[in-house]
Amino acid sequence: METTRIAVAGAGYIGLAHIGVIQASPACTLSAIVDPSPGAASVAQKAGVPLYRSLDELFERDRPDGVVLATPNPLHVEHALTCIAAGVPMLLEKPVAPSVAEAETLVAEAERAGAKILIGHHRAHSPIMARAKQLIDEGRLGRLVAVMGSAVFFKPDSYFADAPWRSQPGGGPILLNLIHEVHNLRMLCGDIVAVQAFASNATRGFAVEDTVAINLRFANGALGTFMLSDTAASARSWEQTSQENKAYTTYPDEDCYVIAGTSGSLSVPTMRLKTYGRAEDRSWWKPFDERVVAITRDDPLANQIAHFVRVVRGEAEPVVSARDGLQNLRITEAIAKAAQTGAIVHTTPA
Repeated sequence: METTRIAVAGAGYIGLAHIGVIQASPACTLSAIVDPSPGAASVAQKAGVPLYRSLDELFERDRPDGVVLATPNPLHVEHALTCIAAGVPMLLEKPVAPSVAEAETLVAEAERAGAKILIGHHRAHSPIMARAKQLIDEGRLGRLVAVMGSAVFFKPDSYFADAPWRSQPGGGPILLNLIHEVHNLRMLCGDIVAVQAFASNATRGFAVEDTVAINLRFANGALGTFMLSDTAASARSWEQTSQENKAYTTYPDEDCYVIAGTSGSLSVPTMRLKTYGRAEDRSWWKPFDERVVAITRDDPLANQIAHFVRVVRGEAEPVVSARDGLQNLRITEAIAKAAQTGAIVHTTPA
C-alpha cells in the first residue's frame, strides 16, 4: 500500500509534535507544512518539505491525502471549512471551535458534506485510558457511583509572560486545560448532563480564573467532583502521572482519577483496583481484593496519527468525531457559565 501523505498546518508547539510523529510513522509521510509565520521556513527546511502560506495554496499546488490542523484556535473553523470544501480529510486539534455556536456550524457542514474529521483529543488513543475503560465496561466496579478527578499543577510565571493573552478572558485553565479532562471523564463514565462550579482568581489575581472546583452529574446517575488549578504545587494531573509525555516529570505513585462503583474502585493511571470478591462481602468492615492491573504505555500522539491514516484510507471511523468535539466544548462552556453565574447548568447531547 502506498504511504499516506499528510500535511501539517501550524508549526507551533503542537504542530511540531505532530510533525515528529508523522516523520516517525511507517504508515505516512510528511508532505508539506502550512504556516505564514517567519519561523516556519526553518521548520520546513529542517523537515525537507515544501512550505505554503495558506491551505488554498497547498491544495492548488500539492494536494495531500490528509491535513493536520494545528493552527490557533480562532482559525479552526475557517481552516476546517477550507478542508471540507476541498474534500481533504483532517485531524483537527481541539477545541473543535472557539465557541459552541461556531462548532455547531462546523459540525452541520461536516455532516452535510460527509467529511472525514478526527478531533485531536489524543488521550482517547492512550492505552491506559483504553484499559481503564475496558475494566469499567466489563462491570468490574459494579454500577458507577462516584468519580473524583483532578488536574492540579503549577504553571510558571514565564508561561504567562511569554503569552500575556493567557492571563485574560479566553485564557485560564477552564478553556485551555479542562477540555482534555472532560473528554477523559466522558470516555470512562459516560455523558455529563449537569454541572456546578466555583472559580477563583485569588492566587494570581489575573482577569481569568486560576482555580476551579466542579461538581458533575452523569447520565447514568453517578456524581463527580473535579479540582482544577494551574497555581497549586501538586502532581495530580494527567501529564504528571501517566508517564506519556516525556516533557513532564512524572510521579508513578500519584493518581488523577478515582472511579468508584458498588463493587469496587479503580485509580487511574496507577491502575490500582480494589474489589469485593462476592456481593455478600461488600462492607467497609471487610477487606478488598487488591491488585494492580497490568498496562502497556505508548505515545498517544503516535497512536492518533496511525488511526488518522486509517480514517483517511477509509479503514476506520474517527474514534473522536466532530460531534464528540462539539459535546466536549459544550460541557466545558457549561462549566465556565456555572462558575460565572453560580447556577446549575444542564447540558444536552450534541
